[in-house]
Formats: sequence, C-alpha cells, structure tokens
Amino acid sequence: MLVKVNEEKENPSWKAIGYCGPDPAFKPDPVTPATEEKRFGPLHQCVISFTQSKQTALHQIQTSGFSTSESPPQTTAFKHLNPSFVVRCDAVILGSGSGGGVVAGVLAKAGYKVLVLEKGSYITRSNLTLMEGDAMDKMYLQQGILASENMDVLFLAGSTVGGGSTINWSASIRTPPHVRKEWSQKHKLELFESKIYDRALDVVCEKMNVQSEIDEEGMQNEVLRRGCVKLGYPTENIPRNAAADHYCGWCCLGCRDGRKRGAAETWLVDLAESKNGAILTDCEALKVITIAKKNGVKKRAAAGVAFQFKTAEGREEIGVIQARVTVSACGAICTPPLLRRSGLRNPNIGRNLHVHPVVMGWGHFPDSEKQSYEGGIMTVMSKLDAYSGYGAILQTPALHPGMFSALMPWSSGADMKGRMVKFSKTAHVFALARDKSSGEIRSVSEISYNICEFDEENLRNGLEKVLRILEAAGAEEIGTHSRRGRVLKVKEASEEEFERFVKEESGRRPGNMSAPMCSAHQMGSCRMGAEAGAGAVGPTGEAWEVEGLFVADSSVFPTALGVNPMVTVMAIAYCTAQSVLQALGNASK
Repeated sequence: MLVKVNEEKENPSWKAIGYCGPDPAFKPDPVTPATEEKRFGPLHQCVISFTQSKQTALHQIQTSGFSTSESPPQTTAFKHLNPSFVVRCDAVILGSGSGGGVVAGVLAKAGYKVLVLEKGSYITRSNLTLMEGDAMDKMYLQQGILASENMDVLFLAGSTVGGGSTINWSASIRTPPHVRKEWSQKHKLELFESKIYDRALDVVCEKMNVQSEIDEEGMQNEVLRRGCVKLGYPTENIPRNAAADHYCGWCCLGCRDGRKRGAAETWLVDLAESKNGAILTDCEALKVITIAKKNGVKKRAAAGVAFQFKTAEGREEIGVIQARVTVSACGAICTPPLLRRSGLRNPNIGRNLHVHPVVMGWGHFPDSEKQSYEGGIMTVMSKLDAYSGYGAILQTPALHPGMFSALMPWSSGADMKGRMVKFSKTAHVFALARDKSSGEIRSVSEISYNICEFDEENLRNGLEKVLRILEAAGAEEIGTHSRRGRVLKVKEASEEEFERFVKEESGRRPGNMSAPMCSAHQMGSCRMGAEAGAGAVGPTGEAWEVEGLFVADSSVFPTALGVNPMVTVMAIAYCTAQSVLQALGNASK
C-alpha cells in the first residue's frame, strides 16, 4: 500500500502522509551519446548476465579476454559437478560489495584477469526508480525481510552490484583508534596498529572522496544536533563519501546520479577501465572447489567456484569458474554458509556474529519546514556513551513510508492512520551499540542472536538519551517502537510525567518482539585470528584450512566495530588484496 504505485505511477496514500515519492530533485539528462555513462553507470560495459541469453553471456565473457569450454577439467573436484561450461581466470571474487569491489579493482589494475560473481542484479542508473518497494525487491538480501530466529533483530543487507555500499547511508568512518588497539594487542593482529593499515585507510578515504562538510542539514539531523547542543552532549560531523551539497535522503534506494562514491562508483570502475575483468550478475555461489595438496601446511587448495544461474528460459544451470585464487566477499551473513558448503570445518565459521543492534525513538515536529525523509541521511552523531570502547552512539536513520509503518507499533487502524499522517514531520534518532553479544549463522534463514545484559543496558541508556534529545529539540510528541505504542504529549506533560515516561520506555528489554531491534551491520562470523583456534582466517585474510582461499568482507572483524563499517571493510580488503597479489605472484613463479 505504501511502497508501490499504480499504472499512472501514483500512490494516493503519499499525499495524505506528506510523501513525495521518488526524489523530485533528480532531473534525468536528455538521452544523448554523451550522457550514456551517466544514464547507465560506469560499469554497464563489463556487467554480464545470463538472464537474457546464455550464449550471448558466454560470448561477452570470451570477448572480455577469458577462455571458456563446455567440458570441465578431468578431475574429480570438477567433473562431478556436471557444469554447462567452465571459465578460467586468475582470480574469482564472490561478491561485489565494499570488500569484493576493492579486491577486484586492485587485482585487475595490477594486470590479473578477474571475474566477480554477484548474487544480486546490476540496476543501472536509468533503471533506478528510487521507490522503496522496488529497491527492497531488487537490491536487498531476502527482499529486506530477514530476522533472527527469535525475531529479536531485523536485518538489512545489500544484495546488488556494489553490495551494501550501493544502498547504505554514506557514513564513511575510519576504524576507531581504541578498536585498532584492541584488535592489535588483545587479538594479537599487528596489522591494525601498523603503517600498512594507516596507508590502507588513507587510500580508501581518498578513493571515495570522503569529507565531513555539510552545506545544508536535513530535518532529522537538525533535530539530533539541536537537542544535543541544548543538553550539552558532544556532537561531530559524520564523514561521508558524498559532497557537502549532496542533500539526498534516497541513498538507501540507490544513487541515480552516482555522487555517492560506493564500490560501484570507484573500485569496480578500476576493474572496468582495466579491461581485465567482468562482473557476472544474478549468479549464486554454491561452493568453493578445493583440491588435495601434496606439499605444504594446508592439506587443500582452492581451485575455483561452482555457481548457479537461471537462463532466459527459466532453467537453473551450473557453471564453474576455475581460478588460481578465490576470494569470498559475500558478506557476514552469506560467507559462513558458503564456506561450510565447501567443506571447511573451522569452528569459528558462522560463530561470533555481531550485529550493532539498534533501538529508536521518535519525535513529532509539526512546525518543521523540512520533511523527515529529505537531506543527507547521516550528517551528525553523538558518541556520548561510546568513549569507553563499548557503548552506544546516536545517529539518524533512513525511514521511508514502508519501513516507517513496519516499525511503528500497531494498536488499531485509526491509531496507525494517525501516526502515518504525521510521517513527514516525525524525526527518528537511534542508539547503536557496539555489542559484546554474539550469535551464529547456520544458513541465511537460520541466524541466532541473543542479546546480553551488558548490551541491553547500553541500549537502554542510549534510548533514554534519544528521548531527552527529542524533547530538548522541541518535539510536541515523543515515543518509541515498543508494541505498547505509548505517546507522550511533551507540551502538556509535567516534568515528573516526562521523567517517568522516559524511564519506563527506555527501561524495557529490547527485542523479544516487544521493542524490535534493527541491524544494518553484520560482522565477525568468520573472524580473523592470529592462530587457527582464534579465527577462521589468518592475518592475511587467507583461510586457515585452504590455501588460496581468502575472505574479504565484514565477517573477518575480530569483534564488533562500534561505528559504520564500510571504510574498515574496504581498508582490510585493501590489505588482503596485497596478500592475494603476493599469492598470485608466487603461484606464477
């Protein structure tokens, strides 16, 4: 009802709730050859899909410089798969997001032949509708409907070319110093306090043109900043991979003008411009193919990947990519099941999952001249409770009508109508915890996560501050997403009533279907460790069990990070790419 349009491209509900639909500020350029890249994006010439025609796709792969054959190598590892074709390359990257994009760009620029396998689709700029329902269907894992088994946590993760960096909220925060120190000293991973990692952070931020200036702030961030200033809470601008004048609240639905510099606008462009790579979309990795080794510490070596795709006729077929090096960058949710399907048995695979649980508060600002969904999604944050190393940071979310309605508590149709009518003037602020709790991933549909008392307390403290910030910023009404749906009319409440409301609402246990927690950051499920007992991969990103198999996504984080993870994922992936280059160099000698 709230996320789709009719045949006339209209939604009657939008006018009632004060929603304009797709970004009205975006004006497509006239169709001319000079604007082809601007309309389709810089990757359109290196993206290949089997959904149109398998023969056409294979021809494109061949003309991109890769050898193909219809018969697999005569070894048991390949032959039993019965693939319809085999492609050969130097490196295959599974996933095109913040980690996979970096590794692909670095390797291709160094002259190696690289194939990127992407489970999701490539949505060209001209095909982006910037409509919530369409984006969820086409660009999010499980169409944006994914939760822990106990329903405590709702997960959001990207599943498109560019991964999470295509639909994230632009925050580009460097790995915090206290986290680097913890990973280096407590987890004995010297990389994180090294000049090598300093350099990686610099390279990544320079690549994305990360900066912290804002020409104009959106409504929600104005509310957060104003409330914090009034209460004396510290604030700081959030570094973003977008320009100071990028006043866009639709970045969670894709970027029509390419001004948000995620992986698809940077690292994957290096892949495309090198003429050494291609991106195969709508292809799901089934397993990493491994072969026995005669010499060395590790008993097996990666030889490529088997993947599944659907033909234009709707048939499901299997293809094989034979590669000297394989890199899994499927994300913290999808990498562990892939490794387990591939025969890896390290006990850290799938465990130690951290999710940065989030709880939200809201405030109604009927006199605001701005709309809640407009402007940069994240431009300011408060780290009031995060300086000890663990705790909560306060930021603002992207909530268009569908997500807004899904999170708001339901008590009756009339009550929900009343809440939706106030949608465009309702600001949200959330508390995000650097969690000590951990969960386990057995499959994409089997994710367990139970929050511990320490993290619960941090979220309760964070939510209390959120409600105080909203009141200080001038909200007429405040509330949370608790299923009780209580609302406080701030202007009519006494100080005693306000204090009681804040204490009661922030004191509830998060999760347990009574006050939903959300997670847009998943990490740690194949963590890096200084030895095999401590992690699934070693300091170079290579799996402890299989030579030539690397992991380059947020699953390698030793602990929760505590801030938005894109820059950290890219920096670690950049370091891992140097290890892959060394492995490829050694293999060719």
